[in-house]
Amino acid sequence: MNDSVNKPSPSLFAVFGSVLSAMFGVQSSKNRERDFVRGKPVHYVIIGLVVTLTFILTVYGVVQLVLKLAGV
Repeated sequence: MNDSVNKPSPSLFAVFGSVLSAMFGVQSSKNRERDFVRGKPVHYVIIGLVVTLTFILTVYGVVQLVLKLAGV
């Protein structure tokens, strides 16, 4: 029997780290295997959407700040 079946799902922090690693393309094979075996897809989708929205809003805010400072 597979030992990873008895282990708990990854923590919220681990899911967040996996999503950030995936965004940069530097996920380790050990963590990727953990995510596919023990993780729940809905957790990764929700965290991925939150991280993506946060990134977009941050870029938008920085652009607006630069435009304001440039007097445009």
